Amino acid sequence: MSNDPLLQPYQLKHLTLRNRIIVTSHEPAYPEDGMPKERYRAYTVERAKGGVALTMTAGSAAVSRDSPPVFNNLLAYKDEIVPWIREMTDAVHEEGAAIMIQLTHLGRRTRWDKGDWLPVVAPSHQREASHRSFPKKMEDWDIERIIKDFADAAERMKAGGMDGVELEAYGHLIDQFTSPLTNELDGPYGGSLDNRLRFCLDVFKAIRQRVGNDFILGVRYTADECLPGGTGKGDGIEISKRLKASGLIDYLNVIRGHIDTDAGLTDVIPIQGMANSPHLDFAGEIRAATNFPTFHAAKIPDVATARHAIASGKVDMVGMTRAHMTDPHIVRKIIEKREDDIRPCVGANYCLDRIYQGGAAFCIHNAATGRELTMPHIVAKAEAKKKVVIVGAGPAGLEAARVAGERGHQVVVFEAASNPGGQIRLTAQSERRREMISIIDWRMSQCEKYDVTFHFNTWAEADTIEAENPDVVIIATGGLPHTEVLASGNELVVSSWDIISGDVKPGTNVLIFDDAGDHAGLQAAEFLAKAGAKVEIMTPDRSFAPEVMAMNLVPYMRSLQKHDVTFTVTYRLEAVEKSGNQLVAHVGSDYGGIARQHSFDQIVVNHGTIPLDELYFELKPNSSNLGEISHDQLLSGEPQSVIRNPDGKFQLFRIGDAVAARNTHAAVYDGLRIAKDI
Repeated sequence: MSNDPLLQPYQLKHLTLRNRIIVTSHEPAYPEDGMPKERYRAYTVERAKGGVALTMTAGSAAVSRDSPPVFNNLLAYKDEIVPWIREMTDAVHEEGAAIMIQLTHLGRRTRWDKGDWLPVVAPSHQREASHRSFPKKMEDWDIERIIKDFADAAERMKAGGMDGVELEAYGHLIDQFTSPLTNELDGPYGGSLDNRLRFCLDVFKAIRQRVGNDFILGVRYTADECLPGGTGKGDGIEISKRLKASGLIDYLNVIRGHIDTDAGLTDVIPIQGMANSPHLDFAGEIRAATNFPTFHAAKIPDVATARHAIASGKVDMVGMTRAHMTDPHIVRKIIEKREDDIRPCVGANYCLDRIYQGGAAFCIHNAATGRELTMPHIVAKAEAKKKVVIVGAGPAGLEAARVAGERGHQVVVFEAASNPGGQIRLTAQSERRREMISIIDWRMSQCEKYDVTFHFNTWAEADTIEAENPDVVIIATGGLPHTEVLASGNELVVSSWDIISGDVKPGTNVLIFDDAGDHAGLQAAEFLAKAGAKVEIMTPDRSFAPEVMAMNLVPYMRSLQKHDVTFTVTYRLEAVEKSGNQLVAHVGSDYGGIARQHSFDQIVVNHGTIPLDELYFELKPNSSNLGEISHDQLLSGEPQSVIRNPDGKFQLFRIGDAVAARNTHAAVYDGLRIAKDI
């Protein structure tokens, strides 16, 4: 038996967990009609296949109709969910893992114009900043009804084969009762700590009466809101002790912080550039104070940190949730002593930010996550070996090289630069985003494993490629900054890339015109501001940097606001002219009627990229498919068989920004789905 602390079994009441790693509850926003159907099941089961001890699913499954989902949550208040839950739990159990589900009532953390358009309810009229709804202050019959709804939902989950239920307290209705900041009720549910905690305990009592003692119950709660006037550390420890003393629950899942704002949420669930495991010591204090089973997850992205969490006795079970979105087979690779093969979580938070912006969760560099029905986490060997030549060693080209190599093909990569990475290497120059380079480093190590040949500092010409006698050519040359977007004066501006790379010296009074709305614009602003420049970011959109999304925006704002950067929305840079040693910006508006002029000494344009596609078009006439991709075959997972030129010598494809400006995830997805069927 292994001596690895992470691989030791853990006895939780009657339930034996096969190791110490869990996936904590999260909602990837994959439900269909509020049900965990095939896609949801495939995603959940993949992590069980990978060896995790316990997968908790359905972050914030709704127990009541007046808790409408705000990011496609499961609807635990519907009886029809039971057979879908049963199919999922049976499949997870077959893989040797335990499975639990998280139930909640969102309280004020939702909107009245979702679902059935019922009033949002909370123990006060105070609005939550994130969701902006003014709640109805709860009446006694609301409290009675919702307690019953929790019990009904838990009973459904037990009928569906779940090993247990976790209540989501922090930031949601239960926490809104507990916190003095959000509870304005008079007794018996308001006032003293005893009264404020009563709702939580009454919910657990009602659930226990329904599900009995042979069912695991836990709570994910904040033991320190980190807010003036809120639940502080002292109260949090007392609450923890009272939860244990109630005899109603089997473990504590500890959180520190608050989630009523984007900034608060980001501190609870930190992203790249923020410290790893920032609340682990605090969780250890709760465990020491209670001597009770304690779970915890918050930016524990690597095996070493997880191992320390268990070995030091800080927690009993360690959550690696986003890490398992990146690589669902972490535990299997630990067991097989292949930790170097674990795909690293880079903390980009593309997963969570997409959920909160109304989409489905995807990992920035594992395009199979959430697509388990169509995309493989483990690529099968090809029936026949081919020679695959790839031009470009950015994220798209490297993913194609990795997958083609894993398929068993002979792979050759040409790259004009001296190092791999493309735009990733550029973005990783920001100290806060340096973790992004792991996207490249991991693929390079995998390519080495599969004997991929690289030619760096090589500007590939058509003759270079054809001399390789390839069966397949993949163009992944990316793009170059597109700055020629003005009516005049395009030659007077520089790109965001010029600033980030250091190729252009920062000015002292700088305008950034950003209508791409991605990381590059804000990164350039940060470089300029830190260099001492006065910076204005202008966008024609009604909000700035919409592609960056909420939680990723937080560190930028904390940095840029300190440097007094100005943000200007709904204005468009139309032209630039030189006047002495100044640049005059001619500014208009898509809304019409505005014509203004402002002077700067430097103007930066961030307008995405334009494809670097000359080589593709040079090769196209000699290809068998003339570059065409069958979308039907691509989407159904069949090999490409288009023949438009019978005399063609090779198949030709292009991927990533060599097609059009998109993002890292799109580039990786392109590489995976074209290469997996070669």
